[in-house]
Amino acid sequence: MTIQRIAVLGGGAWGTALAQVCARAGRDVMLWEFDAAHAEHLAAQRESKFLPGVKLEAPIKVTRALAEAAQSDAILLVVPAQAMRSVVKALVQTMKNGTPVIACAKGIEHGTHKFMTEIIAEHAPAAVPAILSGPSFAADVARGLPTAVTIAAADDTIAHDLAHAFNSGTFRPYHSSDVRGVEIGGSVKNVLAIASGIVTGRGLGASASAALTTRGFAEMMRFGKAFGARAETLTGLSGLGDLILTCSSPQSRNFSYGVALAKGTPPDGKLAEGAFTAPVILEMARAKNIDMPISIAVAAVLAGGLSVDQAIESLLTRPIRSE
Repeated sequence: MTIQRIAVLGGGAWGTALAQVCARAGRDVMLWEFDAAHAEHLAAQRESKFLPGVKLEAPIKVTRALAEAAQSDAILLVVPAQAMRSVVKALVQTMKNGTPVIACAKGIEHGTHKFMTEIIAEHAPAAVPAILSGPSFAADVARGLPTAVTIAAADDTIAHDLAHAFNSGTFRPYHSSDVRGVEIGGSVKNVLAIASGIVTGRGLGASASAALTTRGFAEMMRFGKAFGARAETLTGLSGLGDLILTCSSPQSRNFSYGVALAKGTPPDGKLAEGAFTAPVILEMARAKNIDMPISIAVAAVLAGGLSVDQAIESLLTRPIRSE
């Protein structure tokens, strides 16, 4: 598969960072942004307002013409999970058959409980759905710092080709055919990162943080097993790797969101996908009777059913059991 022209849909921090990666990999890049004011800023200033000081690479063309972007050899969808359906519906009207469409959002759709590649397959049946996920902060990636991620498609040959197309040297994609495993890792870890932020915000200590991350990973494994993920995927970059990163750094929006919850301060306004994913995880876990006490506690706090202190107590007073 020849992948030279790449469209990145979404000019936020992560979309801009991935556009930089593709340009450094020698690809012709089109960066599409829905918001007219931000698109104008990107084109005029050659930098995203979400990544000040990081200048766009020369091969990146900024556009608001979705039809033009849709003619690319591969398309990266870097939009929030809950907006994925509307963007795919608009995209499919002018997209070529057989185009790889790579979801870069880490979440599950409300109501339908559908993963991002399922939404792509539903509305763009002629496309090739794929997912890109892993331990990566947009600021690090945009500045060319070493990063490794996973890209998955049902056909591993296509995933292989995409990984090579996005490889910029410092950005190293591994390929996989376990689409569901990659999606589950990215979705569940966001919820657990909120819990980790709560632990830090309450000053519960490094021991509690380590316990939370470890037991949270056990929840991810149980959830993944129930929905068909491979264990080796969840112990890899898009599962354990991403969990470690987002549970240990204030650069993580979800972690910072949890810290704000614990301290009773308003969140900073940045999108925290885990806040949207938590109630969906709760519904899906209950439907399959999956034991996920940490994720359930986070969902209860977000819904106002438990205070932070009550959630902590509920976890500490659970019956003692074997590991």
